[in-house]
Amino acid sequence: MIDSKGYRPNVGIILCNDEGRVFWAKRMGVNSWQFPQGGINPDEDPEEAMYRELCEETGLQQQHVQVLGRTRYWLRYQLPERYIRKNSLPLCIGQKQIWYLLRLITEESNVRFDQCSKPEFDGWRWVDYWEPLKDVVYFKRKVYQKAMSELGAILTADTVPVNPAGYLNKQLEKVKGRRRKQ
Repeated sequence: MIDSKGYRPNVGIILCNDEGRVFWAKRMGVNSWQFPQGGINPDEDPEEAMYRELCEETGLQQQHVQVLGRTRYWLRYQLPERYIRKNSLPLCIGQKQIWYLLRLITEESNVRFDQCSKPEFDGWRWVDYWEPLKDVVYFKRKVYQKAMSELGAILTADTVPVNPAGYLNKQLEKVKGRRRKQ
């Protein structure tokens, strides 16, 4: 389901523990990390899609988490030109996402990657709240910053450190510097 502007509706999930650290998942077979996320089916609202994606990607069920909040508006990112499937209609140029902040309220042993026929992840770890900004693929970085800034405000200040001033810009400059050297 692609909207009239070319964006696929999607949900993103920031799962935290009691210390304010976040669930960071390794994509199957590659050294690429991200938060759980996935598309919204035509018959679902964003919350239903969030619980379905949570179960498919982490094995966690509704009773394993507490919803702390969600972003107020859709957050969008565009795909780099090389990832756009030009032979697929309607043309998808990116994703629009509603992000959820969840707290794990069960044992970590309930995290399982075998709840769907094609697991997306093969590993995970708890990381400091802002660490994903430096590790996520570059074209999702601004959406991550927006979602994490909005939802991080829900957590107590002593649990999640304030987003360091200019953190995203510093990370982007590092990436640009590496590209120039190559």
